[in-house]
Amino acid sequence: MGMISQPLLVTALLLICSNLFMTFAWYGHLKNLAASPWYIAALISWGIALFEYLLQVPANRIGYTAFDLGQLKILQEVITLSVFIPFAVLYMGQPLKLDYLYAAICLMGAVYFIFRT
Repeated sequence: MGMISQPLLVTALLLICSNLFMTFAWYGHLKNLAASPWYIAALISWGIALFEYLLQVPANRIGYTAFDLGQLKILQEVITLSVFIPFAVLYMGQPLKLDYLYAAICLMGAVYFIFRT
């Protein structure tokens, strides 16, 4: 498959999809259910989070065949930020800030240190 290994590709794709569900479960209620009691938001969020776990658990199992636990965690964090920024800006209407760039630069350092050989 060339430069990108199949476990990395499958893991990354599953984690991206998982993070879409996770982000909506964690933050979507702030926009969509702001007038609802917190326990309604929690129940709906738990329902959404089920789909996150149905993708995240196999992603980590597949990823663990090729990566160690620290590498999986940093991969997850990079994907989380990559999904969160467009969600925050496009869906939640938050301003695009340089802080996101600074956070990404810090994560690039984390990627370097955790994946170096």
